[in-house]
Amino acid sequence: MRNQWTSFILGNVKVSIDGRGTERFINDCVREGIEVWKVSRGKQDNLTFYIKNRDIHALRTVVRKNECRCKFERRLGFPFIIKRTARNSGFAVGLLAFLIVIFALSNMVWGVKVEGASPETEHLIKKELSRIGVKTGKFQFFIDNPDKIQKSLTDNIQQITWVGVELTGTTYHLKVVEKNEPEEAELVSPRHIIAEKEATIAKMFVEQGQPMTTLHEHVKKGQILVSGLIGKEDDQKQVAAKAEIFGETWYKSTITIPLKTTFKVLTGEDKVNHSLKVGSIKLPIWGLKKPEFTEFEVEKDTRNLKFLNFTLPLAYEKETYFQKEEVTRDYTLKQAKEAALDRGRKQIEHKLDEEEKVIGEKVLHETNENGKVKLTVLYQVLENIVKTTPIVQGD
Repeated sequence: MRNQWTSFILGNVKVSIDGRGTERFINDCVREGIEVWKVSRGKQDNLTFYIKNRDIHALRTVVRKNECRCKFERRLGFPFIIKRTARNSGFAVGLLAFLIVIFALSNMVWGVKVEGASPETEHLIKKELSRIGVKTGKFQFFIDNPDKIQKSLTDNIQQITWVGVELTGTTYHLKVVEKNEPEEAELVSPRHIIAEKEATIAKMFVEQGQPMTTLHEHVKKGQILVSGLIGKEDDQKQVAAKAEIFGETWYKSTITIPLKTTFKVLTGEDKVNHSLKVGSIKLPIWGLKKPEFTEFEVEKDTRNLKFLNFTLPLAYEKETYFQKEEVTRDYTLKQAKEAALDRGRKQIEHKLDEEEKVIGEKVLHETNENGKVKLTVLYQVLENIVKTTPIVQGD
């Protein structure tokens, strides 16, 4: 069985011969090495058959030796399509230009839709998107992926808590959750304010209720700081106590820092490779050589190519190789101690709210064994110690 695809690519011709000795003509073709197929007899002394495009010159030699008239009835295959296209080059160029334009437009950004944001926040979001290159008319290949866009928006716009970024077709869809200052729920029952933990009162502002402690007083966990009972003992009124009270508390931490540490860092050197993926096959188009780095970290960014609303089995892939090197850090005893204090402070600050902070520290114990500095530190912290509890009968 003939390979239809091979025949199409190389081209073939339908030949018609008339005259005496048509069978002898076919035999001469075979002797000349001309491949003949689909031989059929027509009226009287007529035969039709197919030959390869490349055998046309050899066929003319056979025609001269015989008394048959030869005529090419039909030309089939890719070479003849190219010739016909060349005769209609204007149409072919126009069609090619049209496909290129459609392909380009299918891979550009044509819309940015923001949902869930106020007009002011939406303006800030679009301004930030424009700064990082997400705007109408720009190719999607030159824009950061949605994860990086999301991080940039969250880091640079204080008015949003969360934003989801999704690319659908040629439009970016952003779903935004704005920061809303929580309104204090209206209390329907009277309450006391008690100490959440042991502390020394450092700052106190009572808006409603009867203060039961003073500044610089040491209080224990569960002690009433502001009572919800106001007035004389024989005529007391129950209210919802409300106050802002900050106390000095203490946290004990043990931190260990090695004097010598070996770790890997990025050097800042990188190499970028660009390639076109066809299914699972990767075709390099720029940056053909692998990096000469001994150690590196690879970041891949793959973008599927689109045509209208269809995702093609083609993708553009950008591989960035970041060079890494091994670094040895040596601390002196003083530097190790400072690093341990700083690490312990940051661990505590990570648990605190914005208005709370570390205000002091004291080293309780220090050792230097086996190339490691170990500190036991007492951190002094200013934090909100308010906790509410409902008023019950008997208070």
